[in-house]
Amino acid sequence: MAELFPTSRQAALERLRCFAPKAGRAYASGRNTDVGPGNPTAVSMLSPYLRRRMITEREAIEEVLKHHSPEAAEKFIQEVFWRTYWKGWLEMRPAVWDHYLTEREAALADPPADYQAAIEGRTGIEGFNDWAQELVQSGWLHNHARMWFASIWIFTLKLPWALGADFFYRHLLDADPASNTLSWRWVAGLHTKGKTYLARADNIEKYTNGRFRPRDLAPFAEPLIEAFETPAPLPPRDAQTRVPDGPYVLLLTEDDLHPESWPGFETNPPQEVIVLNPSPQEASLNSGTIASQFSKDALQNAITRIDRPVTFCEQTASGLTQTMSGRTADRLVIPYQLSGPSAPSLNRSLVKLEAAGITVHELKRSWDDHVWPHATAGFFKLKKKIPKLMAQAGLTH
Repeated sequence: MAELFPTSRQAALERLRCFAPKAGRAYASGRNTDVGPGNPTAVSMLSPYLRRRMITEREAIEEVLKHHSPEAAEKFIQEVFWRTYWKGWLEMRPAVWDHYLTEREAALADPPADYQAAIEGRTGIEGFNDWAQELVQSGWLHNHARMWFASIWIFTLKLPWALGADFFYRHLLDADPASNTLSWRWVAGLHTKGKTYLARADNIEKYTNGRFRPRDLAPFAEPLIEAFETPAPLPPRDAQTRVPDGPYVLLLTEDDLHPESWPGFETNPPQEVIVLNPSPQEASLNSGTIASQFSKDALQNAITRIDRPVTFCEQTASGLTQTMSGRTADRLVIPYQLSGPSAPSLNRSLVKLEAAGITVHELKRSWDDHVWPHATAGFFKLKKKIPKLMAQAGLTH
């Protein structure tokens, strides 16, 4: 895995530079083909880095536009915006993440008989078994394989969608609460009501170059029905767009591991860095050995680059307050806190910090600020805005 996904920003930038010339026709024509582990692929393999913002969405598109027009690289650019769309959509509906956790806990308390065979790749379904084992062993699956896997899980094996989302979240290097949860809901017909994704043997055979042609797949995909009603979107919280003047402490989280690119950071770096140990829920959700180690190594790479004194503290309501007490800087700068496993305990900590007279300075990327408001419905509403959003970001060929 260290060779497949080195955990440094420099390695991420090098991968981006190597991929960018191929982000046009080669990507568009080959991105749906799962060639199997260890073989050259048309996809970028950048998502674990984008997920943690070891490289940013803007950097990825900017590098690609050095080699292609926006029209030629349209498919890749859309995939970058998909990830932002998922985040914005969930951020405006945090109750969907809470509902997923409720579904997950209920299903884990009494898992179906076939659940263990599914996650161990012992179902007898060609392809599905290979993908289950590949995921656990590598922390990675081709995006098309993820869709096939989720469809077979839900419609052929009749397993709870939340258990499948949990399996992916535990092991995928690039899993985040938004893209993982909402992608599973999309396959199940819960994200876009009534619209499902059906895995077909001929499609799998075609896009695996004949490696797999599973038999006895579900002939149709009846949308799942749930009592939960998707809430109306709420506007995302307002936040600052640059680091403050004067001394501050930085709270570093894996949602944004390139704070050096925040406006104002270069001229006013933090006095100190604080890193929270994973909460029990966070550790439970991201328990795959490869995925959790990647997160730790990526975080360490950011700490090394920032080169400031670092303190690790417990993610409890009092842990962060105690760590900040006695510091000369009474401001804590944090990246925008997205809906996810660490949000509840961190929010309790932030309330306690403010009660103790410590100012919390939350930073939101301008990229998110511009794109998220368009994630109110399906992706295709946002898709129409991509040229305008790129121009707004100053991204031109």
